[in-house]
Amino acid sequence: MSRGRADDGSKKRLVTSVLILVIICGGLYMYTKGNGSTALEYSSKIRKFGSTYLGGDEEVDETPPKLGEDEDDGVILKSIPVCDDRHSELIPCLDRNLIYQTRLKLDLSLMEHYERHCPAPERRFNCLIPPPPGYKIPIKWPKSRDEVWKANIPHTHLAKEKSDQKWMVVKGEKIGFPGGGTHFHYGADKYIAAMANMLNFPKNNLNNEGNLRTVLDVGCGVASFGGYLLSSDIITMSLAPNDVHQNQIQFALERGIPAYLGVLGTKRLPYPSRSFELAHCSRCRIDWLQRDGILLLELDRVLRPGGYFAYSSPEAYAQDEEDLRIWKQMSALVERMCWKIAAKKNQTVIWEKPMTNDCYMAREPGTQPPLCKSDADPDATWDVKMEACITPYTEQIQRARGSGLAPWPARLTTPPPRLTDFGYSADVFEKDMEVWQQRVDNYWNLLSPKINPDTVRNVMDMKAHMGSFAASLRNKPVWVMNVVPEDGPNTLKIIYDRGLIGSIHSWCEAYSTYPRTYDLLHAWTVFSDVERKGCSAVDLMIEMDRIVRPKGFIIVRDKPRVVGYIKKYMKALHWEAVASADADQDEDDAVLIIQKKIWRTSESVRELE
Repeated sequence: MSRGRADDGSKKRLVTSVLILVIICGGLYMYTKGNGSTALEYSSKIRKFGSTYLGGDEEVDETPPKLGEDEDDGVILKSIPVCDDRHSELIPCLDRNLIYQTRLKLDLSLMEHYERHCPAPERRFNCLIPPPPGYKIPIKWPKSRDEVWKANIPHTHLAKEKSDQKWMVVKGEKIGFPGGGTHFHYGADKYIAAMANMLNFPKNNLNNEGNLRTVLDVGCGVASFGGYLLSSDIITMSLAPNDVHQNQIQFALERGIPAYLGVLGTKRLPYPSRSFELAHCSRCRIDWLQRDGILLLELDRVLRPGGYFAYSSPEAYAQDEEDLRIWKQMSALVERMCWKIAAKKNQTVIWEKPMTNDCYMAREPGTQPPLCKSDADPDATWDVKMEACITPYTEQIQRARGSGLAPWPARLTTPPPRLTDFGYSADVFEKDMEVWQQRVDNYWNLLSPKINPDTVRNVMDMKAHMGSFAASLRNKPVWVMNVVPEDGPNTLKIIYDRGLIGSIHSWCEAYSTYPRTYDLLHAWTVFSDVERKGCSAVDLMIEMDRIVRPKGFIIVRDKPRVVGYIKKYMKALHWEAVASADADQDEDDAVLIIQKKIWRTSESVRELE
C-alpha cells in the first residue's frame, strides 16, 4: 500500500510538472504570436540589457550603467553575440525582412518599401555583423575606383545582367569597373566631357572653372559617373535604393566613391534646399510625371539657382509613340516650373533652373504646380513628406540673383552667405576652421604610427557642425560624409555651401549604409547627445561597429567620463585603443582613438595587408 501511495504521488508530481510546462509553453507561444517575430528570431542568444538587447556566451544579468557612472564594482559586458552569416549585409532601417515580418502597409507604387523603416528596440539585432567568408582589407584608392575584391561583395549578378552596359566585369578574385553605364557604354569620362561640351564649359570640363562643385546622381548604379567626376574636383552624392539591383551602393562605397542609400519616394531627401549645382539621371527608371511632378519638384528644391538637371533617357529623343507622349508631358511640366532647355543632343537633355523668382511671378494665376506656402521650411528634411510645389527664393537670393558662392576651391574656406541664417559671423567661421585644423593635425599625429597615406579613404564626421573637420582634410586623399543631427541647427546648408556633402540623421537609429563602408568615424560629443536623448550608448557602439571596416578607426572626442565608459566595452566589441589624449586646458573633451580588429567567425576570414 505504501508503495502504491508513492507511485500515486510520483504520478501526481509528473502530471503537475507537465501542466506547468504546457502553461509556460502556451504563454510563450501567445507572446510570440502577439509580437510577430521575436527577438530570438534575430539572434540565437539574446538577453535583455538595459535599453538594448545584448547577449553572449557569458551570463551577464546586470544593466549597464549610464555614461560616466562608477562601474568599478559592477559587471562589465565581456561579449556581444555575432549575427548569423546571412546578416553580413544588414542595413537595419532598410531591412525588407522586417517589413514583411511586421506587415507594414506600404504603397509599393510610391516606393515606400525602399524608404527608412527602423525596427523597434525589441526587434533590433544588436549583434556584431560578421564579414563575409574570405573578406580582405579593401583595395586602396585610387586603384579601388576600377577594381574591388569579389570576396568582399560576393555578388556578380549585375555583371551578367548589365554585361552589355559595362557596369562591372568579373576578373578572377576581383570585380572590375570599366566605367560604363546604361547610357554611357563608352565610358563615364567621355559622357561627362560630352555633357560639358553641350553646356559650352571651358576645356570641356564639367566643373566650369570651379562653379560646378556638388552633384546629385539619382539612380546611380555602381556610381561610375560620380567616381569619374572626382578628378574634376566635383563631388557627387550618388543615390540609389536597396532595390532589385542590390549592392549598388555597397559597390560604390567599396570603390571609395561617395554614396548614400536613398530613394525618391514620399519623403524629402535628407539634404537642405539649394545643395547641388547639378542633378543627374541616366535611365534611372523614375516616373517623373507621377503625383503632379512631385519628384521633379523635389529635385527643384535641392538645386541651386541656375542649377542643371541632366536627363539621359529614350524619352529625351522620343523614338516611339509612348516616348513621345512622356516627352511632351514632361516638357510641359518643366516649362510650368520655369526650367529652360540649356542643351539637348541625341539621348540627353539638360534643363536649367531659373536664377530668380521673376518667372514664377509671371505665371498665370492657378498655374500648376503652385508655389510652396510662405511659412514652409524648404530645409526641413528629417521624416518630412514631399510637397508638389515650387520652392521660391528668399528676398536675399532674389537680390543676389544666385547663391553668391565663390568658385571651388576658394568656396571651402570663404564664409558662405547662409552663415547669417544662424547668426554666425565671418569671425566665428574662421575661428571654427582654426580650431578644427589644430584638432585634425593632432588626430593625424596620434594616428601616424598606424596609417599610411592611403590607409583612409571613406570618412564620416558623425556630428559635422559647419564642416570644418572635413575642410581640414582637404589635402588628404579622402572624402567625408558630414552628418548633422536632426534635432539641432540645420548647418548642413553651410556644409553644402562650402562644396562638401552630407546628410541629416539621428544617431538613435541606424544609418542608411551597408556594413563595413567607412575607414574612419569621427564622433565629437555624439555619445553625450545620445545620452541626452535617452537612447542607448551601447546601441550606438554596435552601430558604429557595423559601419566601420575591419582595421578601420574611430575617433571619439567627448567628456572624459564618456571616454572611460567606452573603454570598458571595447573588449566586447573587439576594439583596441591605439591612442588617447587628455582634455585640453581650455576644453572639457578627451580624445580616444580606436581601431576595429579583424576577427573570425566559423567561416575563414583572410587578412590581406
